[in-house]
Amino acid sequence: MMSVLPAGAGTLSDPTGPVVLTVTGRIGNGNTSGVAAFDLEMLEAMGTAEITTSTIWTSGLVTFTGVRLAKLLEHVDAQGSTLEATAINNYSIAIPISDATDDGPIIAYLRDGKHMSIRDKGPLWIIYPYDQSAAYQTELIYSRSIWQLDRIVVAD
Repeated sequence: MMSVLPAGAGTLSDPTGPVVLTVTGRIGNGNTSGVAAFDLEMLEAMGTAEITTSTIWTSGLVTFTGVRLAKLLEHVDAQGSTLEATAINNYSIAIPISDATDDGPIIAYLRDGKHMSIRDKGPLWIIYPYDQSAAYQTELIYSRSIWQLDRIVVAD
């Protein structure tokens, strides 16, 4: 798929640390041609959100901290309707952009205040507020809760 990067290209600062997430596809804001690359510090600078919830993968209540998916998409000026989210191990899932609401999922980088290692489903994990509504407790939503996330393609 060809990247779409109009006049706003290059308006994001360049990452200074290891890149943990790349966003490509139909975006209007990046830091290199057709790419928005983020290190952890850049994600943290977008503002933090917390979700305290139980999950089917963890025990008890867990507090996840990260950036709202909606905020990230706004930051890159996403111009599509679907996100192709892919993990380090190449697991990939389509997530409708309509999921990215102000009270919806976050891209978590902390679990109970600690950075997540690859072994612990990190460094990035899309977390929905599962306990907030039965609508978030479905196999479809669980399948969208991709851990070890490292890239997103914004598509039509």
